[in-house]
Amino acid sequence: MSEGTLGLAGATSIALGGMIGGGIYAVLGVVTQLTGAATWAAFVVAGAVALCVGYAYDRLNALTEDGGGSVTFVQSFTGRTTLAGMTGWTLLFGYIGSMAMYAVAFAEFTVAFDAVPATYAGASLRTLVAVLAIAGFVGVNLLGARTSGATEKVLVSVKILVLLAFGLAGVAYAAGLSVDPIALGKGSLTSVDPITAAGVSFVAFQGWQLLFYDQESMADPVSTIRKAIALSIPLAVAIYVLVAVATYNLAPDALATHPHVALKDAAERVAGVVGLGRLGGVVIAFSALFSTGSAINATLFSSSHFAKGMLSSDLLPDRMGDGDADGLPERTVVVIGALTAAFAAYGSLEAVTNFASIAFVVAFAAVSYLAVRQRDREAVNPLPPLVGLVGTASFVPLVLAHLYRTDPNTFVLVCVLAVLVVAVELLYFEHEDIARNVERVEDGIQTKL
Repeated sequence: MSEGTLGLAGATSIALGGMIGGGIYAVLGVVTQLTGAATWAAFVVAGAVALCVGYAYDRLNALTEDGGGSVTFVQSFTGRTTLAGMTGWTLLFGYIGSMAMYAVAFAEFTVAFDAVPATYAGASLRTLVAVLAIAGFVGVNLLGARTSGATEKVLVSVKILVLLAFGLAGVAYAAGLSVDPIALGKGSLTSVDPITAAGVSFVAFQGWQLLFYDQESMADPVSTIRKAIALSIPLAVAIYVLVAVATYNLAPDALATHPHVALKDAAERVAGVVGLGRLGGVVIAFSALFSTGSAINATLFSSSHFAKGMLSSDLLPDRMGDGDADGLPERTVVVIGALTAAFAAYGSLEAVTNFASIAFVVAFAAVSYLAVRQRDREAVNPLPPLVGLVGTASFVPLVLAHLYRTDPNTFVLVCVLAVLVVAVELLYFEHEDIARNVERVEDGIQTKL
């Protein structure tokens, strides 16, 4: 995209595409299992926190000369390269977890078709489909293909219309035609479950930050990004709320038995009113495949572009690729794709969803904290970033406590992944200090001997 050609409509489409592209299809089942009929409230809480974090990003972006994203903000406002690098690595693993989540959801909807078997030659077809989907989009990015701005607006519009039509029709059906009163989970609103679920679903609200990596395409990036965030996040919340209420009230049994594709069952019930039940399910299933597939492709492009910037700043090892390469570094795309495939193959949808959400929560909490520290600046209202900081900071312990109580295996997996990520980051950025300390200890031991 040429410089200065991306306007408000295009920027809003990018932000919405990053959120709605695969988020609702991947996290709905996971979140609904946690908080039931009050899932809509979890999306409202997560969206409100995301909007406050978005304000923090916007204000820091206005205060920096060259703009940027999380890594730039940490570097600019703390002057600590190690912290900036660790923030970048955390985000990169968050992107990898997001793509793995989209790939697993893509596979779930693929095997949801009656004609597709769940296993092949004794092996799970879900795993094979997820890995092949990632490999396919790695190939697409290596060929240099990217959706144009105009096409992106059309594709996002189609995805939004499909989900909006389903959500509105589903809520109307549940409120007007169903014999049971519409369930909103009001009894759960006084518990911490919706807040915990908001932390789990937070990965579905991170796509707007991609705007900060494409500012050279905007004529007035600060103003355009501010307006795009203010439009896209509330619209995403509205769509998520409609879809959550419709799915829970129309397909409660499906949410209990196969929650990851329950949205398809709900669509069949709505469309069945006019005798098109099977068609409704097929439309939603194909929409899910298209949305999660495009989300993998867009996130792979953006994360590889993000990694290229880190390579240029010496925040990633040279073995990851060439930061001066024209276009995306091929090795970077392959490495990110391979790590994503490993996540998708060996992690459950619950595990990768929780890990990705925690990664983004940590990075967003850091940026919110930086914005709070700038509260003396006239351009910064400290209240929104403070809400963002408190919200994100509360998500991590709540999510981990819930996993510990209800799913110890996933809890252990998420903790192990988090420890490994931090350990690798420290080894890379502090290896010289670690080496000096080791030498000092060895010298001390030899002296005593």
